[in-house]
Amino acid sequence: MVEGSMTQGAGQGPEVVRTETLRDFRVPAYVHETGPYASTPPDEVTRPVGEPQGYPESYPEGYTPTQRDLPVINRGDTLQVTIDPTPQPVPQSADGPGPLYVVGDVHGYLDQLVAALQEQGLVDAAGNWSAGTARLWFLGDFTDRGPDGIGVIDLVMRLSAEAAAAGGYCKALMGNHELLLLGAKRFGDTPVNSGAGTATFQAAWLLNGGQKTDMDRLQDHHLQWMARLDAMEQADGHLLVHSDTTAYLDYGDSIEAVNDTIRETLTRNDADECWDLFRKFTKRFAFRDDGGAEAARSLLDAYGGTRIVHGHSPIPYLLGEVGSEDDEDGTGPVVEGPHVYADGLAIAMDGGVTMAGKLLVQQLPLDS
Repeated sequence: MVEGSMTQGAGQGPEVVRTETLRDFRVPAYVHETGPYASTPPDEVTRPVGEPQGYPESYPEGYTPTQRDLPVINRGDTLQVTIDPTPQPVPQSADGPGPLYVVGDVHGYLDQLVAALQEQGLVDAAGNWSAGTARLWFLGDFTDRGPDGIGVIDLVMRLSAEAAAAGGYCKALMGNHELLLLGAKRFGDTPVNSGAGTATFQAAWLLNGGQKTDMDRLQDHHLQWMARLDAMEQADGHLLVHSDTTAYLDYGDSIEAVNDTIRETLTRNDADECWDLFRKFTKRFAFRDDGGAEAARSLLDAYGGTRIVHGHSPIPYLLGEVGSEDDEDGTGPVVEGPHVYADGLAIAMDGGVTMAGKLLVQQLPLDS
């Protein structure tokens, strides 16, 4: 059995001195409000009551993440996860690569991640790689909202070395929360031009589930690892990305070009450039509604592959079945597995672990 504390909260940093010339986004009052949704602050877009923030139709022109992107549904103080003591071993190939697996958004839920990997036979009871030549891709968003983002990064880094030694691999993509944590660490309260007034990475990080314990434990090797992550890759005809957005097209006409451009942007260490990158990769739902299949084809045509596999947008939001703290049975949204949509061209892998959903680990290919 794996047991861990699920207590959530946004850590507070040192107090900032207000100025008369810059609006202070450091810790807006609505950070401390209770309930699944933050109230709409002044001079921001107004949304219908109960509509999740971040829906495409509610993006103002030049949308910028200066509010909470998605609400965090309260999981309770602790969560116990039962592990199957005899998971099925991962099938091995006599020649050629091993089976392919993908992992959705983790957001600091280390215990749930270990449980899901054990269930698939990818790690043993001690949390060590046990999948031989299998290939494992994480789709990004390792930190924020949950209790142990740094522990998640440490695990992924260790599994990468163990998998390589066994003839397989464990690799990871960059999510928008990696960009957010990098920005909060590098730029802190440095004002950036958000498109909707002055903002800071530190404020956006706090608003979107930044954990003080993660920031306190963040070391140089974590930062270097995050900054070098690829933004997209292709494996067995699957185009792997973090965000369900077409913003990747802004950064290059090939997978290699996109990855190089984003790494170069982070290397230049310009706060406004990094904010624009983060802002674009917070957008979501490009493949969900009318025109969604066409948007998916635009990425596949540009970068190759027959299906997009992404995280970022929790499946309960894609389906319009959003959990609530007021659910009578307290179970939250029910997520059985990945969601195939956009005429079969997209697979969503974020099971909504932050809202008592499910942390998904899935072998590909996936039948429709």
